[in-house]
Amino acid sequence: MALVGILIVLGCVGGGFAIAGGNFGVLFQPAEFVVIVGAGVGALVATAPGRMRARVMRALKAAFKDGVPKKDDYLELLKLLYDVFQLVRRNGALALEPHLAEPQKSALFKKYGGFMKNHHAVPFLMEALEQMINGVEVHDLDQLMEAELETFKEEGHLPIGLIKTVGDSLPGIGIVAAVLGIIVTMSHMDAPPAVIGHHVAAALVGTFLGILLSYGVMGPLANNVELQEAHQLRYLQCIRTGLISSMKGASPSIAVEFARKTVFADDRPASRDVAKALASVKG
Repeated sequence: MALVGILIVLGCVGGGFAIAGGNFGVLFQPAEFVVIVGAGVGALVATAPGRMRARVMRALKAAFKDGVPKKDDYLELLKLLYDVFQLVRRNGALALEPHLAEPQKSALFKKYGGFMKNHHAVPFLMEALEQMINGVEVHDLDQLMEAELETFKEEGHLPIGLIKTVGDSLPGIGIVAAVLGIIVTMSHMDAPPAVIGHHVAAALVGTFLGILLSYGVMGPLANNVELQEAHQLRYLQCIRTGLISSMKGASPSIAVEFARKTVFADDRPASRDVAKALASVKG
């Protein structure tokens, strides 16, 4: 919905301008656009070291995708966890080894295609299961998974912070563009009033564009990515809670219930739906 939201912003701003009798030709100022967008991109390049530029681009692309797990995604995850816990309970942790060697070809994991498309969750679960097979104690595995979640959180915040920084700078850059426009206007003071008025309007367009791009585009996109990261983190937290509960001795159904309780209320499957899903796994 990010694209829809931006179109609504632009449509309402343009519509209000038209209702007030504005001339859209005045808003078309390529020079102002070059100054604002070029300076914004230059500030991003100067600010983002190493691989951060690629991370920022991935974050901006993610804003136009719906990466928030839904109830069905969580229901599938809980079924997967139950299946894994049942296998470990019956045959021991070593029974997971052939499945972890090639998860994409595993009969256990192939049943859960939605989960296997989550490029964050798959390595998170697989590596945790490998540690469990290697005999890592439950307390140590819990700390390992917590450290990975903390790294995931900080890594996600870095490009978001840069996007917000660039977005916050756009109103100031817009003022720079406006000042440049006033300088151009002052050099045409001997021109007719209509020409001077056109130059003043062009200068004000710089301030307008800077504020609009900041609060109507960059800010919402950054917040969109931040919220998606929070939901992805919650999805991983669900995996962690279920796995640690199982290793502490909880039955598969109880471990799944612990995992279910970590899901945000709006996305959490109902207990009766989970019971039906687990019954189908048993079958």
